[in-house]
Amino acid sequence: MHIGLFFGSFNPVHIGHLALANYMLTFTDMDEVWFIVSPHNPLKPKASLLNQQERLNLVNLALDFHPKIKASNIEFSLPQPSYTINTLAYLKEKFPKNKFSLIMGRDNLQSLDKWKNYEEILTRHHIYVYPRVGCESSPFDTHGHVHLTEAPVMEISSTFIRKAIKDKKNVQYFLHPKVWEYVDEMNLYRK
Repeated sequence: MHIGLFFGSFNPVHIGHLALANYMLTFTDMDEVWFIVSPHNPLKPKASLLNQQERLNLVNLALDFHPKIKASNIEFSLPQPSYTINTLAYLKEKFPKNKFSLIMGRDNLQSLDKWKNYEEILTRHHIYVYPRVGCESSPFDTHGHVHLTEAPVMEISSTFIRKAIKDKKNVQYFLHPKVWEYVDEMNLYRK
């Protein structure tokens, strides 16, 4: 089975994430997409970051029991900080019959050379790249394992959503209805 791995903090997960996952299922040869919810990145401010379990719950609400898109907490139990190469090795060991590819934005592809063991990632895995506003070409564009997709450009960001909620703006149509209901009911991101 070909699994696309979509890594992120998903703070919160929004319709842009869901649309991109759906695109990868529909327009590539992926059989499933897994949202890999990343624990806290020590380089990012923690103030607005919900705890990992709550973010995982939001992803599960958003996926609404989709048969081919799943939430994963695989990085919760791995040593910190989380390096993609370590997660990939763990998944390959746990699910040896599956083929794992990465799903990433063009901005991440541009900085791939800063990732731990990026050459090994490129050699052993395929990377499916979705466009991002303002991102130019990268030296990896022509690599045989890099697939530049024509996914729609998503200008929605979790940062925008958190700021809008804090500013008392209604962002319900940027989130899956169940996610919006939970965020609103629990007063998340208001402070």
